[in-house]
Amino acid sequence: MTTKVKGLRERIQNGEDIIIAEGYIFLFERRGYLKAGPFVPEVILDHPDLVRAAYREFVHAGSDVVLAFTYYAHREKLRLIGRENDILKMNKDALRMAREVADETGTLMAGNICNTNRYHPDNSAEKNQMIKDMFKEQIEWAVDAGADFIVGETFAHLGEAMLALEAIKESGKGLPAVITMSPVATENVNGKCSTTDLVPYGKAFQTLHDAGADIVGLNCGSGPATTISILEEVRTTYKGPLGAVPVPYRTTEQQPSFMQLTDPKTGERLFPLSLEVLSCSRPDIAEFGAKCKELNIQYVGVCCGNEACLTRTLAEQLGRVTPASRFTADMSKHCVFGTDGSVDKDNKQHLLDIVGKRKGVTTQAQ
Repeated sequence: MTTKVKGLRERIQNGEDIIIAEGYIFLFERRGYLKAGPFVPEVILDHPDLVRAAYREFVHAGSDVVLAFTYYAHREKLRLIGRENDILKMNKDALRMAREVADETGTLMAGNICNTNRYHPDNSAEKNQMIKDMFKEQIEWAVDAGADFIVGETFAHLGEAMLALEAIKESGKGLPAVITMSPVATENVNGKCSTTDLVPYGKAFQTLHDAGADIVGLNCGSGPATTISILEEVRTTYKGPLGAVPVPYRTTEQQPSFMQLTDPKTGERLFPLSLEVLSCSRPDIAEFGAKCKELNIQYVGVCCGNEACLTRTLAEQLGRVTPASRFTADMSKHCVFGTDGSVDKDNKQHLLDIVGKRKGVTTQAQ
């Protein structure tokens, strides 16, 4: 008999954390299975075995959710590369595999809709309806595949986020809705960080929550430090369920978006192919997890640039022991820096003498 998995709403009500691993677009681009620029998840059709393996890898690392890889699998993106006829199979395959892995691992499965790159505040009603229809077909496919909730994410404008939420409410058959916005182009209105359509995030989140979103928050665009800075401000006014899924890069007050980051050496823009220059460390992610706990941010994860080690770090910071925790670092048995009695002291001292020629390394074996 299959054990019933605790749902998203029940976890929120119980004050539990929900860990969600994201970042499949960058993951597969870096592995050589997805083209930067269009960023369309063709790997779903070309190498489905790799997508399934990535789902499992993130659950192994501590994710509570298998997020179906349907980000940018919408009509606008597929039109750009001439594969619009593949939209149904691409979405259904991604969803089916996500559901299967979730069932294997006792985790939740989420459908995924995202920014359409067609929204503008001055859009006609007809164009906005076209956007909503794009959302609706992906939502209906997710419902048919047995999704436990729907994630709508990476919206710069509150207007598009509201269209996504309306579509989930109309076509989601009562499934919970998570809506997260991207501070990739954050504006400042009267000293408050605001959406691209000039709504302070605290007000935007309250508007979305009042309209029926179960969780609201930020994803993508900004790194942990600048994401937390915005959410600290938000928490002064918005008290409802909150999410944070930043990109793992060291964004700053001067360069708050990963699209703005520049190479400290050359001054050139890092996005999208050189972001590793300013990647977050595992301690950065652990610090982010601790801050989320302080702010009562229950829905947490890492977005574009995520790796299993970062999801594991976040999970362990939140008190989890994951299947991957078996392989969490144990430097006590390292040949140079180890302190365990089983480490060969003569070899260790010899290596320390060599390594210690570089400044800052202790050369006396313990």
